[in-house]
Amino acid sequence: MTAQNPDPDPRNTPGLEPGGGVSPGDTPPDSGQTSGLSHREPRPSRKMSVAWLVTIIVVVALIAGFFLTYLIVYLTGD
Repeated sequence: MTAQNPDPDPRNTPGLEPGGGVSPGDTPPDSGQTSGLSHREPRPSRKMSVAWLVTIIVVVALIAGFFLTYLIVYLTGD
């Protein structure tokens, strides 16, 4: 089974000059539309968003804890 070409046949299209060009000021023919959604897109999962948020919070807390520990050790002079 072969699909039909969405472009118009130049031999049957009015307004085309020899070679496929159009006259100055003329609008070239439009292609048929072959795209479009046939069904609704699924919604993204919120579980992944929550997991990323928790991961970012944990990483920020670890980094802040590291610098806080470093600051305490530096200020106590040990």
